[in-house]
Amino acid sequence: SRIPKVQESSVRIETTTVAGLFVQRLFRALFFVHILLIAILVICLAIRGLLSSHSHNFHPKKWYPPLLAATACAGIVAFTWQWFTFRNPSRALRAAFWLSPLLTCAVGVLFLLISSTASLTIGVIAIVLALILSLYACWVNSRFDYATKVLSVTAASPPAKTTTLINLSIILSNLYSCFLVSGIGGATAVGTVIDTSFIVVILASLAWSTQVMKNTLQVTIARIKYLHFASGADMDSRIALRDTIKYSMGSVCISSVLVPIITVIRGSARAISLIAGGTDEFLFSCANCYSAVAATLVNYGNRWGLVQVGVYNKGFVQASMDTWEMLRRVGLEPIIDRDLTGSFCFLCGMAGGAICTLVGGTWTFVVHKSYATEVSIYAFLIGYFM
Repeated sequence: SRIPKVQESSVRIETTTVAGLFVQRLFRALFFVHILLIAILVICLAIRGLLSSHSHNFHPKKWYPPLLAATACAGIVAFTWQWFTFRNPSRALRAAFWLSPLLTCAVGVLFLLISSTASLTIGVIAIVLALILSLYACWVNSRFDYATKVLSVTAASPPAKTTTLINLSIILSNLYSCFLVSGIGGATAVGTVIDTSFIVVILASLAWSTQVMKNTLQVTIARIKYLHFASGADMDSRIALRDTIKYSMGSVCISSVLVPIITVIRGSARAISLIAGGTDEFLFSCANCYSAVAATLVNYGNRWGLVQVGVYNKGFVQASMDTWEMLRRVGLEPIIDRDLTGSFCFLCGMAGGAICTLVGGTWTFVVHKSYATEVSIYAFLIGYFM
């Protein structure tokens, strides 16, 4: 039988409180206004940097090519990793868990070779992090088979044109990163305290924007998959994307801020609990308190809530609470705790960032060593967020 095609919006509108609707509209407005302001800031910084580069001993021809090459490398790695994951989820999972520590260690060695005060500190941190990642990969090795099944099921039957949407998001992220690099270079050319603040703001914009693009795709795919499971119909990807932007952009913007913060808090709480153990009563008590706070926060912001955002157009916080309650009620919380999808995504970002750092950092180390540390840091952040 032929599967019916849905060519119009089928969004189920949930009743939202006035306060919730206001917050969603506020975050949506903040996101688009911030994009406009960042664009103006980057253009101004780029023009000012080029005009004043000679007076501040800044060499654009030695600074920009390595970082732009690292940004292009980030796009290539993103395309390759996406293809590899769909092609062979099992090998992609193992590659992420074993390559990430090795590449992070290589980045640490590069920073040590640069030999500046900042690079030596970062190099030591990178090598210690590589050791921690290696130990983590050994610790979760027994969960690889389950994680492979999850990835295989996810990659087995993606909605039509999913690959096209992903590729477009990678291209858009890459172009946006190149644009922001011009602003970072302009701020570096002058190098005042306020320029350092501008660089931090630009990098924060990159992080938020890429998270918004990723979560927009998640909500869009949730709409399509739900309609397929519920009624056997296939929704046009363009219609689903339009509905996401029209109805759910506020929730997407909120989730793009809350989920990374809560994920970091939850991950650090788990690490502290493992370190504390039960040997020291005071430390164990503090770890339990921190873990309780992290567990509470997960109720109000988790990535699984994005499914109900896509299906029911709920506000993100309400969707997170309802989803987490449903998962807890049916006893899926222990299974979710064993899920390695979040770790896989994190390690893919680490590996991508490390490759970009090795490309941009090595080039800069050879051409102009004084720029090597900052270019390597920017290259890693761009590669990680891509």
